[in-house]
Amino acid sequence: CVTLDVHAACRDTAVTQELLKEGFHRDLLVKVELGEDAGGCAVAARMRLPPGIYVDPYELATLQQHNLTKAVLFPDVIDVEAPEYSARDLLLLLFLEPDARCSRCFRAAVPVHARYHRPAEGTEEALVVLESPEVLLCCCHSHLSTECWEPAEVDTPCPSDNTSPCQWHSTKHRPAHEESVLRVPVGLREHSSLVCALTLLTTGLCSGLILAAACKYGHFS
Repeated sequence: CVTLDVHAACRDTAVTQELLKEGFHRDLLVKVELGEDAGGCAVAARMRLPPGIYVDPYELATLQQHNLTKAVLFPDVIDVEAPEYSARDLLLLLFLEPDARCSRCFRAAVPVHARYHRPAEGTEEALVVLESPEVLLCCCHSHLSTECWEPAEVDTPCPSDNTSPCQWHSTKHRPAHEESVLRVPVGLREHSSLVCALTLLTTGLCSGLILAAACKYGHFS
């Protein structure tokens, strides 16, 4: 690793994130632009995912086996079937890859999935707000300025140096960023009586058809 001009990088760090695709299954794209060439430093984005969205650990493991992404998920055991109101926050550390079009730019994408929400009143969608990621740098054998960078508690080694400890650092300032909003379709509470009645009617009708077919074509000893 080489020394990084952290004053410029700290001052000009820009973070953007985009939700690609449509529906409940999306791709979260994170892009970071530093003020200077990172020069061999590992760059990562640490983000907190609210209960309304999650990363599938099994899908993530498959992507990592094919070297399509590199990330660490906390906790690593997740109930992917749980609705939003019984889920909890997740912490994702996403390692960013250099962008060939820009020496100061890094990017990475990870699949995310929306959870089912409770029915709402007066609206057909729930909003899931994704806060901007925290930018982390890991520059082995170099000294970062204490004016711009401070040690970060990250229990993960640098991807470029897995044999010896390497301290991650985070910016002391708040980088330029934008929040992302995921709009999740939800049911209307005022429709609950109608939905329950139709569900009960459909269940009774189907049960009756099954019973009639069993009596007509079944063989009973």
